[in-house]
Amino acid sequence: MMMTSDVVEAFEALDWQAQPIDCTTCVHRALLAEGQCESQHACVFDRYALRIDRFFRWNPALAKDYLKHPYFEVRAIAAKYVEVFYLPQLIADEDETVRWSAAQRLTLRQLRLLREDPDREVRIRVATRLPESELKTMLHDPDYYVRTIVARRLPVGLLPLMVHDADREVRAEVAKRVTLDGLRLMATDPEVAVRLVAVRRLPAAQLSLFLNDEDWRVRYEVAQRIDEKQLSGLLADDDEAVREIVQTRQRLVTPLSPVKLIQCGVQL
Repeated sequence: MMMTSDVVEAFEALDWQAQPIDCTTCVHRALLAEGQCESQHACVFDRYALRIDRFFRWNPALAKDYLKHPYFEVRAIAAKYVEVFYLPQLIADEDETVRWSAAQRLTLRQLRLLREDPDREVRIRVATRLPESELKTMLHDPDYYVRTIVARRLPVGLLPLMVHDADREVRAEVAKRVTLDGLRLMATDPEVAVRLVAVRRLPAAQLSLFLNDEDWRVRYEVAQRIDEKQLSGLLADDDEAVREIVQTRQRLVTPLSPVKLIQCGVQL
C-alpha cells in the first residue's frame, strides 16, 4: 500500500540496508547547512523513495552522480532528473524499475532498444511512447496488455493484422477502431465481448449478420438498431428481453394485429 508523505516523515532515518543515517559524516552535510537536504525529509541515502525524490528535486544537478548507486530506488529516481544524454547507461540496468524510469524520457533512438525488454512494464511504456508508424514491430509482443496498447495506437490501416489476436481484450480494442471490412471479419469472433463491440459499430444495414448470434446480448443490440423490416426475425427469440425490444419497436412503427401477435407466441 502506498504511504502518504506525512506517514513517511514519521519513520526513522535508515538507509537502504536498514542502517541509521548520520548527517554529521555525510558527504552532503554542507547541503544540510544550506537547507538543501533534511533528515527524514529530503535525503539521497534514505530508504524511502519520497525522501530520495525530494532530495533530487532540490538538487537535480547531483542526480548524474547516483546512476550507479547500489540501491535501485536511487537509480530509478535519479533517472527522472538527469539530463537525457546520461540515460542510455540505464538501458541495460539490472532492475526493471530503473529501465522503466529511463524509458519515460529516453530519446526515440534509445527507446527502440527497449522494445524487447524482458519486463512487460518497460515494454508497455515503450508501446505508449513509440511513434504510431513504428508500432508494427510490437504486434506480436508476448504480453496481452502491450498488444492492447498497440491496438489502441496502431494506424487503422494495419489493424486487420490483429483481428485474430490470441487475446479477447486485444481483439475488443481492435474492434473499436478497425474499418468496416475488418468488423465483418470479426462478426464470428468466438468471444461475445468482441462481437458486441462489432455490433455497436456496424451500420444497421449489416446487422443481419448477427440475427442468429448465440448470445442474447448480441441479439439485443441487433434488435435495437436493425431495420424495422428485419425485426420479425427476432419476434420469437428465445430471450424475453430481445422479444420485448422487438415488440416495442414494432408497435412504434405499425401496431401488430392480435392474430400476428399470437402467431409469434406473444400472450395477449
